[in-house]
Amino acid sequence: MQERRPIRSYVLRQGRISNAQRRAHVELLPVYGVGFSPAPLDLGELFGRAAPKILEIGFGMGETTAAIAKQHPENDYLGIEVHTPGVGSLLARIAELRLENVRIIQHDAVEVLRTMIAPAALDGVHVFFPDPWPKKRHHKRRLIQPPFVAQLVSKMKSGAVLHACTDWEEYARQMLDVLSAEPVLTNTAFDYADRPETRPQTKFERRGLALGHRVWDLVFRKT
Repeated sequence: MQERRPIRSYVLRQGRISNAQRRAHVELLPVYGVGFSPAPLDLGELFGRAAPKILEIGFGMGETTAAIAKQHPENDYLGIEVHTPGVGSLLARIAELRLENVRIIQHDAVEVLRTMIAPAALDGVHVFFPDPWPKKRHHKRRLIQPPFVAQLVSKMKSGAVLHACTDWEEYARQMLDVLSAEPVLTNTAFDYADRPETRPQTKFERRGLALGHRVWDLVFRKT
């Protein structure tokens, strides 16, 4: 019997990669990257210190990740991304800014969460602008679904914060419904939160806001 292929929340479209991104990927991934493993990571050992650990799922080109890590050197950030140009871009920023509190896993976030993150290991989670999969037949590929959220909160400490955002209104409503239905999560706002200062705006977000687009932030705390 043929094994059913898992539903992916992404399509591996590598797109163009610049020479700088390719060079950073080759030279710096062995330094700041973490290979996929079926065993849980010791995050304290990985970063070499005891500090709050924040997981970012799908960091894109890494602009926000690098800015947050620079602003908050007291925290450690573990970023997950599958696309090589984005990984190369963040690696280049890590080197440019001399960041010591960022590590990268280039792998499927669902598999990383299931096998590499120990229970109650995380002080926070960022899911910024996940692929909205706007066509209705593709909604099953969306990352924020009840089974994924249930697994995600099992990796969070009590008091840890899950911060998600999207610029797709229909996906924002789905996120709000799914996160509100998770028993151990409490919304820190009535519905959508004001953008926390801890989430810097990207140039793409600023461009969208200038065109009248909106971004919905959701900030939930684990009880």
